[in-house]
Amino acid sequence: MIEPFDDTYFMKKAMQEAEVAYEQGEIPIGAIVVVNNQIIARAHNLTETLNDVTAHAEMQAITAAANFLGGKYLIDCTLYVTIEPCQMCAGALFWSQLSRVVYGARDEQRGCIAMGTKLHPKTKMEGGVLSAEASQLLKQFFIEKRNLN
Repeated sequence: MIEPFDDTYFMKKAMQEAEVAYEQGEIPIGAIVVVNNQIIARAHNLTETLNDVTAHAEMQAITAAANFLGGKYLIDCTLYVTIEPCQMCAGALFWSQLSRVVYGARDEQRGCIAMGTKLHPKTKMEGGVLSAEASQLLKQFFIEKRNLN
């Protein structure tokens, strides 16, 4: 049986990216961009690999999606990301004019909601999809990091 394309289906794909990040020693955050039920970009955090504080999963996904579409605006696209975007990523999402953002877990300290960052007026944001799974992966990562140091 083919799984239906819904928010949970696509968030599972973003979680797969987060798991790749985890395996590479990156903070396990994954993102995908979808248009017309087609995944056009997959990304995960690369801040350690690239030695670049801006190499968040969302930033990588925005760039990949824009390259795929051949333009800088992501109108009619949905970003699925395993944790609520930070202020920097929310700013980039604003400028990309993304239509929708779906995130897994909230980031109570550094997320765009806590920071008061606004998305583009036409961008809808929804959260809580696979929140427990996304939170657990992050917690596990940081527990392991603390125990290694």
